[in-house]
Amino acid sequence: MTDENKRAVQAAIDGELRLLDPEVRASPALVRELLDPEFTEIGATGRWWDAESILTVMAVSVAPESPVTVSKMSGVVLAQGIVHLTYFADNQGRRAWRSSLWRLTEAGWRVYFHQGTLTGRVEQ
Repeated sequence: MTDENKRAVQAAIDGELRLLDPEVRASPALVRELLDPEFTEIGATGRWWDAESILTVMAVSVAPESPVTVSKMSGVVLAQGIVHLTYFADNQGRRAWRSSLWRLTEAGWRVYFHQGTLTGRVEQ
């Protein structure tokens, strides 16, 4: 992996971890800084979200005392300015494999797409 690709993957990982931080998640302004204007998500329940709907639900559903535990996070550069991350997340026993696409914009790295799939297993 080139140094440029390593920096791109690390920037996406840093952004993903910020999005999982309860203090960031509780602040619509901070979350908005990390969401691409065209952001969409297919949640672990199968529900489709856009940037505005996810901001609304995050503002009322974040429990600062229960951070998300993350493991097996890895990333790959799919094309210049596009990074795909995958990882396992455990949020108070609600376990899911997660996948995010990050793209580089004029404002920096922003998450463009996210999907979660509930699971009981950590194995990859």
